[in-house]
Amino acid sequence: MSKSRFFTGQPIFSQILSLIPKDSIDRIASECGSDRYCKHFTTHAHLISMLYGILNKCSSIRELVTGMLAWEQRIMHLGMACFPRRSTLSDANSRRSDLVFEKIYLSLYRRHGRFLPDSRSKLSSRLYIADSTTISLFQEVLRNAGYRSIDGKRKGGIKVHTLMKSEEDVPCLIRYTAAAANDVPFLKELRLPKGSILVFDKGYKNYKMFRRFTNEKITWVTRKTESAVFSIQESLPINPSQQHKGVTKDQIGILGHNHRTHTTVKARLIHFTDPTTGKEFQFLTNNTKLAAATIALIYKKRWQIEMLFKRIKQNYPLKNFLGDSENAIKIQIWCALIADLLIKLIKAMAGKKWSFSNLSSVIRIHLMTYIDLFAFLKNPEKALRQRVIEATPMWTLFPT
Repeated sequence: MSKSRFFTGQPIFSQILSLIPKDSIDRIASECGSDRYCKHFTTHAHLISMLYGILNKCSSIRELVTGMLAWEQRIMHLGMACFPRRSTLSDANSRRSDLVFEKIYLSLYRRHGRFLPDSRSKLSSRLYIADSTTISLFQEVLRNAGYRSIDGKRKGGIKVHTLMKSEEDVPCLIRYTAAAANDVPFLKELRLPKGSILVFDKGYKNYKMFRRFTNEKITWVTRKTESAVFSIQESLPINPSQQHKGVTKDQIGILGHNHRTHTTVKARLIHFTDPTTGKEFQFLTNNTKLAAATIALIYKKRWQIEMLFKRIKQNYPLKNFLGDSENAIKIQIWCALIADLLIKLIKAMAGKKWSFSNLSSVIRIHLMTYIDLFAFLKNPEKALRQRVIEATPMWTLFPT
């Protein structure tokens, strides 16, 4: 048999795991003490097991464990010494702190983040987007979330507060709270480089934070709430080009009540009418140099984080959790974010243009296939046909 350009001695799952340095995981596990008193099921083995469940969309621990057992001859390629039992995985999800998985994610983000951007425009390189999404839980974990059911009880829910850099399209900061918690405290944790642009919706109403961002030379863009008080000091002229793009008013003033007990902040209010839909918007910002239409465009980019939430919820199992505890839920979300980062990295490295959903589906189907990942992604049909041809034995009439 001739030497194959498509065959590899590792299944696709092992090639994906090679993007996660084992020495880095061991170092983080040692710093967090997450492998203390663990003989076999280490943090590394725990991560591999959870990623297998995430990528295969397993809805229960039984699915995950039996799925890995079905590939018993290939398990050694994953760097695991033994198969996890259901009780072992369940105990690890309850006892091993989610902090170690957070640090693994951030380590991978720092390592691979520079390879993620599709384009490097000056605006997207400085643009950060903050928002939150709620994941409903059927157990009464993190109560006071979701709608009341027929029996009057509330389902549990967890709110994922997220900050992402626009050009990278993956989270760079994550915090968890109960779903009923307010979004505003998340702003207090943000520490951005000077000259950054921060976009958030009108639910993040905190004038003290607005003033802090202004003092730190950070541009912020949001929408005006109906209850917000804005005292106009100056109306700026609008040229025909800006009017054509939808800008109707451009004003400078003071946001907040002029009273000693209330915080006020100098701001710019832009009235904008979408030329396509005719909907009217009012944008607030502290930036007086950018064109009014550019401010509207910046806020429009906030939709990118909504697409991030949609992508994660659609492509990873976040409706059925592998544990009832708060710790287990956070671990599964962190592992989903790790899987998302790895697939985004593979998408950026692949020679062929792939939609994210198609790429994640193909990887799930061929997770344990022995084939070179990037040759396969470049031309899947050709790679698989060549693999079949090379695996077919050639019979001859005479011994060689």
